[in-house]
Amino acid sequence: MKKLFRILFGLALIGAITAWFLSAPQYVDTADFENLSGDVARGEMVFAAGGCNSCHAAPDAKGDDKNILSGGQHFASDFGTFIAPNISPDPNAGIGDWELIDLANAMQRGVSPDGKHYYPAFPFTSYVRMEPQDIADLYEFLKTLPVSATPSAAHDVGFPFNIRRGLGLWKFLFFKSDAVMEPSDNAEIARGQYLVEGAGHCAECHTPRNLIGGLQLSKWLSGAPNPDGPGFIPNITQHDDALGTWSAGEIAEYLATGFTPEFDVVGGSMGSVVENMAKLPDTDRAAIAAYLKSMPALERSQPRQ
Repeated sequence: MKKLFRILFGLALIGAITAWFLSAPQYVDTADFENLSGDVARGEMVFAAGGCNSCHAAPDAKGDDKNILSGGQHFASDFGTFIAPNISPDPNAGIGDWELIDLANAMQRGVSPDGKHYYPAFPFTSYVRMEPQDIADLYEFLKTLPVSATPSAAHDVGFPFNIRRGLGLWKFLFFKSDAVMEPSDNAEIARGQYLVEGAGHCAECHTPRNLIGGLQLSKWLSGAPNPDGPGFIPNITQHDDALGTWSAGEIAEYLATGFTPEFDVVGGSMGSVVENMAKLPDTDRAAIAAYLKSMPALERSQPRQ
């Protein structure tokens, strides 16, 4: 019995040590960000593509107030309620004392400046595909926005999901930087893929997740349950019941105006997405449409029972 106990204890110890190492924070290569000079104007376009103010502005903010990134919006999930933090340039309440490398680690590794894992409610799983120069440009633009001293609220997440170290194991399983769709030689489609799979993080809402929150890549963009309540986030693949009947021009027009080919008007959280997409160059919206039209047709994913 003692021998069995020693074996079990040894195995448990080995497992714990392995889990500790596998769950450790990972960081970007600092060499990728050295000597980068950001451009504010380009950063504003990255900001729009990423829809940063859609999550980080105060609830119900309108007009210019949407660029006051004081946080406070609530996002319900199966694991608890996540509350967007203050990412204004305030050095205490926000991220005003961050260096470029801090923003890079947050956006592309999901790690805070003090080495804690961020929850994947923050779409670092998409931002990991962004180019370092875009991160540098965004960093410069964020510094130009209004300061807010509103403290960030703590997430309402219970045990065991409140154990941040465990997120490292989640990342080990699901955090991938590879392109999802096969890269295209077509420059327009490639640009659309970069925007959709990266900064635009469309899959974070439009792709279903498994029981522990990992994106089901085999069902890419085929729709998902609405985490905020009733309803379903639409399928945006080329299925006939999705975008298969829309032309590339109609998709691009929808992203610019919010009007569907049937003259319906965008609603819900997609309204904020369109508001930001409308600020992008026509070529970027056309590129997004080209990428979506290049995708296979998938049937709409069904809600988990």
